[in-house]
Amino acid sequence: MTREYRAKIFKSGNSLALRLPKALGLEEGTEMIVREERGEFRFEAADKPKAKIDVSGFAGKAPGLTLAPREDFDERPSTIAAGEALEAAKAAKKE
Repeated sequence: MTREYRAKIFKSGNSLALRLPKALGLEEGTEMIVREERGEFRFEAADKPKAKIDVSGFAGKAPGLTLAPREDFDERPSTIAAGEALEAAKAAKKE
């Protein structure tokens, strides 16, 4: 059985927007894909982005585990410059 809903197009900034009825059960912020097929428009929900795992809380969960040294990692030039500026400011303050 096909259900029919009425929706209204309105101007939103420099774009047009389609106001969909709440009865469709869509959630606010749902990203949609719109396709035009032979003069008809069809829409469907876009795939949800894959969930990302926050691993920052894993540190310290394994006893005896230590982080590998990062000898291949150089400090950023901005970090080096900020440290030098801080040292210069401390030296100037002592004088």
